Amino acid sequence: MGVTGRIIFLRNTGKLCFATLQEGDGTELQAMLSLNKVGESALSEWKSVVDIGDHVFVRGEVITSRRGELSVLADEWRMAAKALRPLPVAHKDLNEETRIRQRYVDLILRPQARETVRTRAGVVRSLRDSFHERGFLEVETPMLQTVHGGATARPFVTHSNAMSMDLYLRIAPELFLKRCVVGGIEKVFEINRNFRNEGSDSSHSPEFAMLEFYAAYETYDSMAVLTRQLVQESAQAVFGTQVVTLADGEEYDLSGEWTTLSMYPSLSEAVGEEITPQTPADLLHKHAAARGLEVDPKLAHGKLVEELWEHLVGDHLHAPTFVRDFPVETSPLTRQHRSISGVAEKWDLYVRGFELATGYSELVDPVVERQRLTEQAALGAGGDDEAMRLDEDFLRALEYGMPPSGGVGMGIDRLLMALTGLGIRETILFPLVRPE
Repeated sequence: MGVTGRIIFLRNTGKLCFATLQEGDGTELQAMLSLNKVGESALSEWKSVVDIGDHVFVRGEVITSRRGELSVLADEWRMAAKALRPLPVAHKDLNEETRIRQRYVDLILRPQARETVRTRAGVVRSLRDSFHERGFLEVETPMLQTVHGGATARPFVTHSNAMSMDLYLRIAPELFLKRCVVGGIEKVFEINRNFRNEGSDSSHSPEFAMLEFYAAYETYDSMAVLTRQLVQESAQAVFGTQVVTLADGEEYDLSGEWTTLSMYPSLSEAVGEEITPQTPADLLHKHAAARGLEVDPKLAHGKLVEELWEHLVGDHLHAPTFVRDFPVETSPLTRQHRSISGVAEKWDLYVRGFELATGYSELVDPVVERQRLTEQAALGAGGDDEAMRLDEDFLRALEYGMPPSGGVGMGIDRLLMALTGLGIRETILFPLVRPE
């Protein structure tokens, strides 16, 4: 029998040498080289050139050692790849900086790191399976865009020499996926990368994986049900249960129905006074000041409501919770609520205190959409780098008729955070870091 692997343990004695070989999936097997089997020359070479970290090939008889360990008693061996750098000491934990900068070393030494990669692959596979079972079609939309839109964020700007114009790395695929719905692809999804020119922290990364999906003749209510099912099916597929065990040992229950809150009533309860879409911004600023919250004095009603709610309610959510009915002015691509003035049919899904997904009843009226995007463009002209730009081609697409639709965006990295309890830099295989 012949086996290959990386040496992670090595012990050389007089006439008998031992090595533990590790395969890529973490499987370990002991190799034994004896003077009687391989001869003096081969054993001497082993002792002189083989180090921990090397990849070797060993061929021989499968036996059980005296300690009952499955082993290969070698007849021959060969060096497959020589490691020129020594591995860190295996019994000492790598610090976070090393784990992030040298993920390849992290993968060699920590089974948990390899398991996280497999978990992520399993989650993405489960999502795709769930969509295919429901008749959704997967597409790929442009990474380089002439107009940035689909979300309020500062874009990365690049330049096309051939076209002699600036282009933007996409901040969201939303406007192109909606073009698909206009064109008759009425159940569509995409799993791909987004780029936002912002800082990094425990839950944000400038480059991140995103799932977006849209379905004609659905609302934000039905899309919330589908989102819950997708998360639960991912947990079931990867872990065999919807009660997942997080990195700190906590058991987190994703099963059953999830809690739903409305933004204005829950904020009213938190401040002890009724807050409505008609509450003036001055009063909201007073509530913020009374609680020691530093907010931009230029913020209008919608942004203030969201800031207050985030600090007073959102930060205290732990169980999976849909927070619905946002201020309409902060949701330019979302349909106005059918019965509540000043409110948009939008929800955010919070899991373990952070935002995991956002869902909408989509705004499909091209006249209203033009008004909303014109207002956004005015904000951009006034210096708001995160405001959306007026996208004439998208508006032209809407003018051909987009059916009433629901849409959802969910971060893949954050979904891994929700399922594992890890930080975002642990769920991304190679996160962005400053050069050494």
